[in-house]
Amino acid sequence: MSVMRNLEAKLADLVEGTFGRVFRSEVRPVEVARKLAREMDEHKTVSVSRTYVPNEYIVWLSPEDRERFGEVEGSLIEELSGYLLEHARRERLALLSRPQIEFRTDERLSLGEFGIQTRVVQPSDEGAADSEPAVQADHGNTMIYSTASRIQGPVDEAQGPRPTRVLLLAEGRRHVVPPGGATIGRSRDCEIVLADANVSRRHAEVRPGAAGTWTVSDLGSTNGVLVNGRPIAGSEQLTPGDRIDLGTAQITFIDE
Repeated sequence: MSVMRNLEAKLADLVEGTFGRVFRSEVRPVEVARKLAREMDEHKTVSVSRTYVPNEYIVWLSPEDRERFGEVEGSLIEELSGYLLEHARRERLALLSRPQIEFRTDERLSLGEFGIQTRVVQPSDEGAADSEPAVQADHGNTMIYSTASRIQGPVDEAQGPRPTRVLLLAEGRRHVVPPGGATIGRSRDCEIVLADANVSRRHAEVRPGAAGTWTVSDLGSTNGVLVNGRPIAGSEQLTPGDRIDLGTAQITFIDE
């Protein structure tokens, strides 16, 4: 690999990863929700018969983003808490209490950047006798996220949940697709992360279309995207039961 090509690869990783700040844009609630769920999944504590996850989350925002959320902060916290509660139930993860979320401001963060700290906290009132004890831990290092790699476009976040739930069945797991869509690939920055080595870091994206439809798009992957065995160029509309092939990884599109 030439020096220039190697440099371009390193720059691409920086733009895609945590420190990408090329395009600054405000933090969106749906992005906070996705990263909160990811932090929940990555901070598990396995007990005798249960897998505990953090029940306290601090979201650090830039002054500009915190000001934007000011008027709706209370209702947003309630919605995010409900989202995490449903995620824990779906993944069969144990919580010591309903997820508690708090917004704080960090002057060091730029517009479009946010940090998340997690902690397992024992409720003040003692739980039921059949609940297992969990060790209370200090807040860990703050994980910083950036919206730099977001694909720009209209996202409908104000219309509430869709009447149907869209799922992707991949690698033996059912992945719920957020209302705004999801990127799929090996990168941990994707909403749906696959382990298949033939899948590109950012391989494909599933997004909502008009009149309740959904589409899948190739994000410039190495091995391409096939829908029901046919290679796609650009975007392809999906119907329930469609099979999506990303390299050697097979995904089933489900609309409940």
